[in-house]
Amino acid sequence: MAQAVEKLRDDPNELKAMLLAERARNERLVQIIKEMQRHRFGRSAETLPEDQMLLALEEVEQAEAGAAAEAEAGSAPERERAARKRRTNRGALPAHLPRIEIVVDIDDKSCPCCKGALHSIGEDVSERLDIVPAQFRVLVMRRPKYACRACEGAVVQAPAPARLIEGGLPTEATVAHVLVSKYADHLPLHRQAQIYTRQGIALDRSTLADWVGRAARHLRPVHERLLEHIRSSTKIFADETRAPVLDPGRGRIKNGQLWAYARDDRPWCGSDPPIAVYVYAQNRKSEQPLAHLAGFAGVVQVDGYAGYRALAQKNSVALAFCWAHVRRRFYELAAAGPAPIASEALERIGALYAVESEIRGRSPDQRRDARQEKSRPIVDALEPWLRGKLALISQKTKLAEAIRYALSRWGGLTRFIDDGRIEIDSNIVERAIRPIALNRKNALFAGSDRGAENWAIVASLIETCKLNGVDPQAYMTDVLTKIVDGHLASKLDELMPWAYAAPIALKVVA
Repeated sequence: MAQAVEKLRDDPNELKAMLLAERARNERLVQIIKEMQRHRFGRSAETLPEDQMLLALEEVEQAEAGAAAEAEAGSAPERERAARKRRTNRGALPAHLPRIEIVVDIDDKSCPCCKGALHSIGEDVSERLDIVPAQFRVLVMRRPKYACRACEGAVVQAPAPARLIEGGLPTEATVAHVLVSKYADHLPLHRQAQIYTRQGIALDRSTLADWVGRAARHLRPVHERLLEHIRSSTKIFADETRAPVLDPGRGRIKNGQLWAYARDDRPWCGSDPPIAVYVYAQNRKSEQPLAHLAGFAGVVQVDGYAGYRALAQKNSVALAFCWAHVRRRFYELAAAGPAPIASEALERIGALYAVESEIRGRSPDQRRDARQEKSRPIVDALEPWLRGKLALISQKTKLAEAIRYALSRWGGLTRFIDDGRIEIDSNIVERAIRPIALNRKNALFAGSDRGAENWAIVASLIETCKLNGVDPQAYMTDVLTKIVDGHLASKLDELMPWAYAAPIALKVVA
């Protein structure tokens, strides 16, 4: 040890190099600790999530409403002024809602002066929003039997309508409600059972699970048809997320994967309806997207996961990468403390997003032309700037990792400039994965691989309904009813969620 120290004293260059290496190592460890602290205690996105902002806003609005109510309580003019303001701003209630009329009339219809008969000269009409809590009802089905007095044994009766659950209690609407509550409202089956118990209906969780499994089996062809529509597209998004599954044989939870594939052409005014479809797989290997997207030809927009590279080896598939993932790495560095290089990188990437906000909703040609004019110079200047900064910093730092992440994917990151159909990021499929994460948080895990497959089937239909502005409850009820009644497999396109959409232009999404 003493000899090594003496050698370092005799060679100042080696000592300097060792100190620099140790400093870089310490900086990297500090950055990792800061990232872990931010992951544990901080917010998880570059910007404050909308739901968190709304929660804060709700508290302010509630406090303001309480103060206003106190002010109105002691002043009749103040109450009238507030009432006029509410009548002005509230708008009209939807016309499709049923109206229950209540007449508030006087008891004595004689004139208070001369006692003569009063006649009507008009009326004031006001509307208030009322709610009837969800309640069960029983459909009693009677099938009369008929016999001929002259013919012995001739009994005629209408056949019993087909049921989703043969011999079971629920209607298709009841099963649809269970599906939507579980996969759209993220209510696990045991919580639904508790809600039903409060209304005096004893439905065991296992009974609800049986309903879900049988419904998913009937919906499987519709799910497969959705995936066929994805394969026939020319531009899609792909991502994957963890799907915990109970593994009884080992007495533990195993991590499956829900692969998400989405199509949304609304940002460039495409005519194809939006789709989000999930496929369950037991692993995250590259063989999975190859199997799911067999026959696909076009552009797949993904994050930086290496498992998608196998797709790019096919001549018919090109990968476009996500600038949001690049930006996130620089943001983590800038959020942890002073980081001039990361901060400047964020500003340059922000300039690309500024262009995107201007051209959203335009045609592909217009988007391409605007990107060639405004985004191309930004990208052309960004690449050499990143390479120059990379040469000046330690290669072991997190900043170097962030720069190498971007440069190693440069071709896919810049593909959007030459193609107006491609987005700057894969946020569309990222949003499609959020409901999966919420369901995972509430339900914790799927009970089996088949249960995870059911999860993928039902969640695909519900999320596609949401993308197309379709009520999932009404959709599920109608589709299950038609399938039970023998809907032809050759007419599955009639059961696609967008076939139930109102004939209005869908809103362009960010």
